[in-house]
Amino acid sequence: MASSDFLDSQPITTPKLNLLTMFRLGLFQMGLGIMAVLTLGVLNRVMIDELKVPALVAAGTIAMHQFIAPARVWFGQMSDSKPLYGYHRTGYVWTGATLFAIASFLAVQVIWQLGSSLQSGWTMQTYGLVGLLGLVFALYGLAISASSTPFAALLVDVSEEDNRSKLVGIVWSMLMVGIIVGAIISSSLLKQIALDAPLELLQSSVNRLFLIVPVLVVGLAFIATVGVEKKYSQYATRSQLVNREDSITLGRALRVLTANRQTGIFFTFLLVMTISLFMQEAVLEPYGGEVFGMTISETTKLNAFWGTGTLIGMSTTGFLIVPRLGKQKTAQIGCIAVAATFGLIISAGLTANPQMLQGALLIFGLASGVTTTGAISLMLDLTAAETAGTFIGAWGLSQAMARGIATVTGGAVLQVGKSMFTAPVLSYGLVFGLQAVGMLLAVVCLRRVNVAEFQTKTRSAIASVLKGELD
Repeated sequence: MASSDFLDSQPITTPKLNLLTMFRLGLFQMGLGIMAVLTLGVLNRVMIDELKVPALVAAGTIAMHQFIAPARVWFGQMSDSKPLYGYHRTGYVWTGATLFAIASFLAVQVIWQLGSSLQSGWTMQTYGLVGLLGLVFALYGLAISASSTPFAALLVDVSEEDNRSKLVGIVWSMLMVGIIVGAIISSSLLKQIALDAPLELLQSSVNRLFLIVPVLVVGLAFIATVGVEKKYSQYATRSQLVNREDSITLGRALRVLTANRQTGIFFTFLLVMTISLFMQEAVLEPYGGEVFGMTISETTKLNAFWGTGTLIGMSTTGFLIVPRLGKQKTAQIGCIAVAATFGLIISAGLTANPQMLQGALLIFGLASGVTTTGAISLMLDLTAAETAGTFIGAWGLSQAMARGIATVTGGAVLQVGKSMFTAPVLSYGLVFGLQAVGMLLAVVCLRRVNVAEFQTKTRSAIASVLKGELD
């Protein structure tokens, strides 16, 4: 049997994961950060500004790759039980990365057809192309799930309890590095495109971008994972457990998350916080183009300012802020700071000052890093060690769904704003203002979280839920 052959080939004892390998694993997440810039940055801007696709349509089709997120649970179970190319995790990572690279290029080709069709107004062909684009992005999301979920399981397989938080911190920071690198690469490859550039030049430049960069990302996925599972994975010993910690069903995940009052409160906080934090992803580049008159190259660079701030915020908060204020207080201060920075972003639009916008996004990134670090650190407290995989898996699902809701909501609110206001800055300001309100609501939820209550009740509640599933 292929599975037993693979398990038999694993060594009884495995070496401890070293720092260099942790950073090498982070290259995969860096690749995902680069792809996020291409899809949520470049393609979103091209559709809304250059091709005049309605913001709700653009955001809705792109968000399909997030709404397909429940497939993550299924792909995680597949990687548990059915090795691919002789590996439980690595084969899925490689296959998924190759497929999402192909899907991203196909999405670009559909977008050009959609833009051409819109020149003649909304026809049956136009509606069909919108549906096709949504389908391609759904396939893109399936490929992302097929690679990222087994990759997350690989992180569990190759780490111990004492170094798992360090590994997660490094890999998460590398995601931010990917966003910065993606912004720089995209900006460099698109720098020759000026405002109102001919469509032919736009097409050739964007096509070249989506040929070169996804291939590089696939290469990063291979470099990140080659040889790691064979050398460091402890799947062989851990898989003998009756209930493997990172093997969950959607129903079980939901039951665990609602096992007591505190998990429900914290889950609500995470949902509201994530939606409020990421609504701007669908409108940031169009904001730079329509309000500030920036080129595609210039608006793509905006991700670098936000990503740099986030990276600095995440890498310093754990050392400087959390030890002094605590995790919950840190997350609260971060949420309030994020709400305030949306005021700066709106003010930059009122003055049409690109430098002020760049500075505001840098500060926004810093505040986001503080918020994210505080929330993730608190999340690790709000779980029991033996069920960490269940909570992390469910959090990944909820985050993806919240990101999808945020993308659609951002586009929808912008559409409403454009119908209400003639000044573009007010339309975009409506989105940023709603995000500020959402972050303050997240603070209200967070203040109801009681870590002590959670820790005294959750362990027995989780044991009860898992026992009920096994009976």
